[in-house]
Amino acid sequence: MNTSDHDAKAAVGHTSAVTATRWPELARLTPARVALGRSGTSLPTRQWLDFGLARARARDAIDQPLDLAHLQRELEHDGWPWLVVCSRAPDRQAYLARPDWGRRLHADGRARLDAARQGACDLAVVISDGLSSAAIHAHARSLLRALRPHLNDLRWAPLVIATQARVALADEVGEVLGARMALSLIGERPGLSSPDSLGIYLTATPRVGRHDAERDCISNIHAAGLGYAEAAEQAARLVRAGLQRGRSGVAQVGVDACSGPLPAPPAT
Repeated sequence: MNTSDHDAKAAVGHTSAVTATRWPELARLTPARVALGRSGTSLPTRQWLDFGLARARARDAIDQPLDLAHLQRELEHDGWPWLVVCSRAPDRQAYLARPDWGRRLHADGRARLDAARQGACDLAVVISDGLSSAAIHAHARSLLRALRPHLNDLRWAPLVIATQARVALADEVGEVLGARMALSLIGERPGLSSPDSLGIYLTATPRVGRHDAERDCISNIHAAGLGYAEAAEQAARLVRAGLQRGRSGVAQVGVDACSGPLPAPPAT
């Protein structure tokens, strides 16, 4: 571009295609899409392309199947016994269209759990793909490693890997295994800033028909969110409180999951 061309563009306001916002400090405080600027009446091209990439990653997280073989190798390496079950949703399309199918065990999985049951246990942990298998691959192994030392005195059922699963599937798993507490590690609904966020849901005295108010939830476990050590400590507090009180969810109001000493082990 020669000097006259540059001067001509400057004269009509083309020295910069992007108009900055007046709140750039907000962008430094949150991963949310704020203070993006504008180009004319639209978003700047870079921010528009970043948005498209984030949306594609979120869709990929939902559609990507759980790599069972890889997850099983990781669990075996860490010394965990495990079982695999699936929900009543036969495939991903059915899972997304019929959430109720994802909340119940397929008959084959229920029979497998019946055969594996070895009396009552304190804790049944269900690793579910949920809406982000990427979250399971990124965080489940590390979270289990952090959680185990806090609850090593409890009677654990074999870990249950569940595919096409919703949160409530863990209630049926816990009921079949005779567990006093069900803990679901599940891939959360992907967001535009966190396609691999893991959630923990805990239900005391699990059984089919429990509702959301009867569960505790620890959310946003990912690289830019809640760390493994903190999430494991919170989960351990809620597990022990739930075992001692026999309840969870809103009935646990008053339990501080974030600070203070871990509750004592439950009486045997």
